[in-house]
Amino acid sequence: MSDQETNSDTPEFDITEAIANIEASLEKVKARHQQIILDRAKKEELLERKKEIKKLAKNNHQDSLKSELHFLEEELTQIEVRLESELFKWSSLNEPFWQIVRFVGLGIVIGWFLKTYS
Repeated sequence: MSDQETNSDTPEFDITEAIANIEASLEKVKARHQQIILDRAKKEELLERKKEIKKLAKNNHQDSLKSELHFLEEELTQIEVRLESELFKWSSLNEPFWQIVRFVGLGIVIGWFLKTYS
């Protein structure tokens, strides 16, 4: 068998595909970053508007102001959920989980060893 035949059987690493995947991931990160910036700005605007409405609601007891305040609170909640949704992922707990398992298990083994030989 020649080298060419053995190489055709093994899958080759496609650098252009890997670069395309990295570029796509980078675009997703850029889009998410832009969304976070916009959401933070929107949150600040809504908080300012909420303060204004609360001041107006104290002076006037209008139902329209109360309904707008309720709408703003709901929108703020949605923005906070969007901002927090990408900050925490279960996959981020993968490494700390295995560190805990490793060191707790090691502690148990050392404890049994010390108990047995003391």
